[in-house]
Order: sequence, then structure tokens, then C-alpha cells
Amino acid sequence: MPRQDNKTLLQPIDIIFRFLQGISFFKMATHKTGVQIWLYDQPHVRIEGVINGFDEYMNIVLDNASEVNIKMKTRKNLGKILLKGDNVTLIQEII
Repeated sequence: MPRQDNKTLLQPIDIIFRFLQGISFFKMATHKTGVQIWLYDQPHVRIEGVINGFDEYMNIVLDNASEVNIKMKTRKNLGKILLKGDNVTLIQEII
């Protein structure tokens, strides 16, 4: 009889939490890990910054945020922002 693997689907908030847990305290204290966030309604706009906090609705507080327009090749500094979770399509680490 073939074995069936039980795969579980992780919620986005769990993935963000695991990402933040994986960052060592030393790295957080010395080299703030930047992220790039792809927006749902604006595919040519990305938000870059450092995650300062988040909640169960995936609302994210970003420090040193900037809006990057991929099409126009422009960058606009935003400072500290609250990004609503409904707007988030993808979050990736900036290396």
C-alpha cells in the first residue's frame, strides 16, 4: 500500500514569524535585515525596508522604507510606514 505524505499549508503569518526567528540576534543588532515587498495592485512598485513588527493580519511596520518603481527606475524614501497586509503579494530578503 503506497504511503501518503501529510502536507500542511503554512499560513503567511507563520512563514514571516519563522523568517524573523531565523535571523540571529547579532545580525539583527548589527546588520538590519532588509526586505523587499511586492505589492498586490501595483506590480511595478516594490517597497523596501526593515521589518520592525507585524500582526496576525500581516500588517507590517517597516523602518527606513522606500518605494522602488521598477518600470520608471525611481526610488522615493518613505521613512517608517505601516503596510496593510491586504497589499502584500510577496516578501523577500534583500541580501
